[in-house]
Amino acid sequence: MHAPSSTKNATKTRDPEMHSVRKGNQWFFGMKIHSGTDAATGYVHTITGTAANVHDIVQAHALIRADDHSVYGDSGYLGVEKRAEILEDPHLSSVDHRIAKRPSQNRTTKAYAGVNWDKKIEHEKTSIRCKVEHPFLIVKRLFQAGRTRYRGIKKNLLRYYLLFASANLVMCLRAGRQRAFCMTMG
Repeated sequence: MHAPSSTKNATKTRDPEMHSVRKGNQWFFGMKIHSGTDAATGYVHTITGTAANVHDIVQAHALIRADDHSVYGDSGYLGVEKRAEILEDPHLSSVDHRIAKRPSQNRTTKAYAGVNWDKKIEHEKTSIRCKVEHPFLIVKRLFQAGRTRYRGIKKNLLRYYLLFASANLVMCLRAGRQRAFCMTMG
């Protein structure tokens, strides 16, 4: 989430909790929202917020619930099963981590005429993992919350708790699951 990089304030400084990070050739200033999403429904169950320069893998252990048996992630989470937070927790170490490979790791020659099974497996992982992106679309486009509003990660994170809960409600209404959603809440 982008933060204003302006220094036109009383202290003449940027937000000290937000940081810059480069993605490709473009620089961003702000924070990251890490989210855990249920694969069956697409609802967000957990979010955490960090500065933009914190790697995704650092927050992986905080996004896994006690009832999760398998976890899907993009290539930013490669090597998560080797982290100390995962190895030290008996439940987290027993979870099946299905992390997508980088596209450069999945190559075949043009002369190969058979089915590329590795590519099909990676596509299946991605089709499940992509459900985490839909709530971000709702929060950024429908609720117009693509930029941070407040100074500090804690205040912004409280705002995004409300926005992602609202995104869950929007997805529930769009799917026609009002009754099922009310049963789980009541």
